[in-house]
Amino acid sequence: MTCPPQPDFDRIARLYRWAEYLTLGPLLVRTRNHFLSQLPPRHRALILGDGDGRFLVRLLTRQPHLHALAVDTSATMLQLLCQRCRPYADRLQTLQTSALAITPNGSPDLIITHFFLDCLTQPQLDTLSLNLATHTTPGTLWLLSDFGPPRPRALRLLAALYIRSLYLAFRILTGLRVTHLPNPQTSLQAAGFDRIARHDRLFGLIYTEIWQRR
Repeated sequence: MTCPPQPDFDRIARLYRWAEYLTLGPLLVRTRNHFLSQLPPRHRALILGDGDGRFLVRLLTRQPHLHALAVDTSATMLQLLCQRCRPYADRLQTLQTSALAITPNGSPDLIITHFFLDCLTQPQLDTLSLNLATHTTPGTLWLLSDFGPPRPRALRLLAALYIRSLYLAFRILTGLRVTHLPNPQTSLQAAGFDRIARHDRLFGLIYTEIWQRR
């Protein structure tokens, strides 16, 4: 049996920022940053799939004692991230690999996955959550943002068509094989995390949450 090829996000790395604005304007950025000012001081962050680093540079600016490890499969994304975070290079490490293959050094007290978990299948997300949980201690925070079904049932068909079109576009542009949104909530609960905050936009089509390790 052969494994499916890894998606190639190098193809869209330099266009990703503008593609976001063409689809949902500033809403994805605002969703990522919603809880930024409310995060307590952290010391070791694990950032999975942050793209070009627009969130990470804000995080490093606000948290002067934070050291971060940014993981991505895309060399171009990591290059853009490093350029944007250059003032904080002494507090930043990068690793080009799959998030499913990492073993964090030490114990991160902050995990961040903004619009990344939707690139995983449910079994992959379950595995990732359990793996990372074994390298955390009680009180570790997990900040995530993602797409989800909107609360009004009348909007769910329209939202499903929109999300399906996004998956189709990513399949064409990057080779991503995932076709359905996973459920991060069940994975994180099973891994020993509890949700402590949530904020919705567009009736829940996009949302951000903070989870804390029990």
